[in-house]
This record gives sequence, C-alpha cells and structure tokens, in this order.
Amino acid sequence: MRLRSFVIALAALSPVAAQAQPPRPKLIVAISVDQFSADLFSEYRQHFTGGLRRLSEGVVFPSGYQSHAATETCPGHSTILTGSRPYRTGIIANDWLDQTAAREDKRIYCAEDETVPGSTSRNYTVSARHLLVPTLGDRMKNADPATRVVSVAGKDRAAVMMGGHKVDQLWFWNGKDYVTIAGQGAPDAAIAPFRSTLAARIAQPQPAMPVPDVCTSRDRPIPIGDGKTVGTWHFGREAGDKTRFRASPEIDDMNLTLAEALIDSMRLGRGPATDIISIGESATDYVGHTYGTEGVEMCIQLLALDKRLGEFFDRLDKTGVDYVVVLTADHGGHDLPERNRIHAAPDAQRVDNRLDLKAIGEQLGRELKLTGPVLLPAGGDVYIDKAVPEQMRVKVARRAAELIRQSPLVADVFVGADVARMPQPTSPPETWSFAERARASYLPGRSGDLIVALKERVTPIPDPTRGYVATHGSFWNYDRRVPILFWWKGVQNFEQPLGVETVDILPTLASLIGLPVPANEIDGRCLDLDASEGDNCPVAAPETAR
Repeated sequence: MRLRSFVIALAALSPVAAQAQPPRPKLIVAISVDQFSADLFSEYRQHFTGGLRRLSEGVVFPSGYQSHAATETCPGHSTILTGSRPYRTGIIANDWLDQTAAREDKRIYCAEDETVPGSTSRNYTVSARHLLVPTLGDRMKNADPATRVVSVAGKDRAAVMMGGHKVDQLWFWNGKDYVTIAGQGAPDAAIAPFRSTLAARIAQPQPAMPVPDVCTSRDRPIPIGDGKTVGTWHFGREAGDKTRFRASPEIDDMNLTLAEALIDSMRLGRGPATDIISIGESATDYVGHTYGTEGVEMCIQLLALDKRLGEFFDRLDKTGVDYVVVLTADHGGHDLPERNRIHAAPDAQRVDNRLDLKAIGEQLGRELKLTGPVLLPAGGDVYIDKAVPEQMRVKVARRAAELIRQSPLVADVFVGADVARMPQPTSPPETWSFAERARASYLPGRSGDLIVALKERVTPIPDPTRGYVATHGSFWNYDRRVPILFWWKGVQNFEQPLGVETVDILPTLASLIGLPVPANEIDGRCLDLDASEGDNCPVAAPETAR
C-alpha cells in the first residue's frame, strides 16, 4: 500500500515537474538594460505592471553581479553573452591607453578598429576586433550555420559586445540615426521603413510625459551649482532634438520597435535552427548620467520601459514562437552626491584636487629625476609613460601607489603586475576582495600599470554643471549588482537571492538549446532554472586541449 501510494503521488507530481523543465526555445531574447542596478529593480519592483512584472514572475536572481572592478558599459556588455570576465574578453574598460598605437591618439575605444587610417578614439570605425572571445551567437552559428544572430542597441558598444563577430543584422544609434558596421552585409528589408518612422518621430516635438502617481514625491528640484538643477524633467523636447531623444524613454521605444521589425521580417524563431536577438536598452543609463537615479526622471523612465517591454512580449506571444528571455544589466549606478547628501548620506562627495594624478606624476619626476608626465591616467587605470626606463618602472609603480593612497578620496591602489599574478577568484562574487575584483578585469598589456579604487560614495565627476551629474564604474556593490531574470511560457517562478554572475548567463542559455561549451573556455557556470528537483544543466561540459 505504501509503495502504491508513493507511485500515485509521483504520478501526480510529474506534470508539475514537466512544466518546470525549461523548453528548448526557437528564439533567445537577451535584453540588457544599461545601468539597471539591483537597487533600482528592488526599489521599483512593486510598481511594475508590464514586461518587468512578467519577468519578475519567472526565475529571479535579484543579486546578479557584474563581478569585476571596471563596472562600465563595454566590459559589462562583454560578459553577458560570452560567459567570460573582462580579463578574458579583452574589454577591460570603455577606453584604455595603447602607447604603441600607430596613431597620435593613444586612447583606444573598446569597440573601434584603431588601425583604420585617420581614425581617433572619438572619430572611429565600429568593430568587434578587441573582443577576444566568441559570444553565444557566434557559438550557435558555428554549431549550426542556419542560426540567425541579430543585435540591436542604443549604443554601438552594446550591440557589438552582445552580438559578437558573426552577426546577420547589427544596428545601433550613432547619435543621428540607426546604422550598422561597414561591410556587415545588406540591410534587412525592415530597416528602410523603420528609419522613415524614426526620422518622422524625431522631427516632431514631444510634449512632457505625464507623471505617474508613484513618481510625484520625486518631482523636486535638486540644485547642483551654477544655477543647474535636476529632478523635475518630464522628457518633453523640441522638434529635432536628438540629444534629449537619446536620454528619454523614446529611444528604448524605438529600439524595441526595430527589434520587432527584424523579428517579423526575418521570421526569427521560425527557421530550422534556434535564433538569437540581443537588445541593448540604453535610456536608463543616459537618464542616470544626466539626471541621477533617484529623481522623477528615472521613475518615469523605468515605468515607461516596463510598459513598453510588456507590449514587446505581448507581440512576441502572438507569433506563436517558443522563446526564452533573459534580462540583466551591464552595471549598476550611483545617484548624484547632492541628492545623496539630502537623502541621509552626508558623506557623498565628488572628486576634487585632493586626488591630482598630474601633480603626483610631477612629484615622481622630481623625486626620481624623470622627465615627461610619468603617469598617464585613463579612468581607474593609470599607465606609466613609456619614456620611463624599464629598470625604473617597478620603482615608479610602487612609489606612485604610495602617493595615490595618501589621498583621502582613495580606498586602495593596486599595482598591475601584482594583480596579474593573482589567480582568478572562485568564491561567490559577493565575497570577493577589492584585489579579486581588480583581477577579474585585468589583462596584462591592455590594463593600466596601476588600478585606483575610489572610496565609497565618491563620484568621479568634479564639475556636474558642464555635463553628466552622476555615473558608475567603481569597485562598490551599487555598481556591481544587477538583476538577472529568466522567463519562458509556463515557467515556474522561484527566486534565488544568493549571488550569481552575469557570466553565468551564456552556459545557462546554452544548456537550454543543448549547445556544449567547454568549461575551460569561460568563467561562468550553468544556473539550474528548473523549479523542481530536475536540472537543465549538463553534468559536465567537455574541455578543449589547453
């Protein structure tokens, strides 16, 4: 009787287990919401009613990590669909210095080909040449050439780093229009009508957006000096204003409109192989930089994105295609210090002349009898001038680290040679030391000779009246933590609050389509999305020869 009861109970449970097992999708939809921190997800989660609400009812990892130190757009996007940290992807920052570059401008943009004659880091040719590893789309196409790979984004670096090297259609906003990489191939038939729609929209003035009730308490001016304030913009713009178009829900709307057009025109998910489309939604980042993360602007932006994603998923549902969605972010973000100080964080501050790398370089020159700038800063990476003799470079690095640490704005400084000798961290990302975070980003020959970590709540924008008011890029968890959300039709909801990494996304998606990925080629691990005792992850992935 006991055996019979057990069999009956097991039979009753089997339909549930079958539903919990993720399907083998015909279409993978990978969405990155630029600067969508885990903090913002938590803050607004209760107010979502559209696409973000749908995803919140799937498999939720609220503590995903862009685990590395260089929490910028290009490195973050390079981790999402490669399974690899920046030390392996080669994308150690948005920009770095290459003193051996054959052009006068030694700054290298992460998504450019600096060998193009006449190019600079600001006037560049978009390319994936600096991405050293394959994306999921590359691996899928290598396994089955019938796979279609599509990438659409509000930024070139997002489109390139998620799309990879073998993209069928790649489109990004360049500040004026949606364009593709030279030599990428013929534009899809959907592009011309989309561009016409886009041009007509930009040519029309846009009225201010209504302020949802939940946002009214945030609708207040925050003075930041010299008569400039943020906190009251409702996204109205004049006809033809492409700058305000970019920093508003409009660009996310058009980005999804283009994605919809390509899915329909190319019949993605309806061919013989599984297809993949990556979508980089950039407005949240531009809003965060321009207005901060805790004002009415961000509130309106996130609720508009939630609504538009809901419409996008509803349209996908009507195609009848079996699809799986993953949504995450390239990094988190930090509000402007002026509002942080009002909101119970009196220690929030901006960088100032208490950290003067030029002066430190001059001091090093006097002490060690060296000429030239000695130190060349590029964000958190600091390079030693190539004119410094080889036998002096170790001494310069050690002494520079000592001097930089004396700044009250600096939490720590790491000598690149020391970081390079460290093993990659293997513990949960929330437990990593600062040195381990730096190691995950460090690539010898490309990263700086010194890596500088500012103290918590220090914003590296000295003058907010001339441009951006807030940013990201730090070692701190407010910039590292992002949500990772998976959804498919029939998914059984569960939530895992423990830390996982964005590099875990590729092996997880690969498991859903039966694509083997050698474990020694990536840094991520497969995440079990099965709510039951089943497991979508393979027992072990084969390794290639080392």
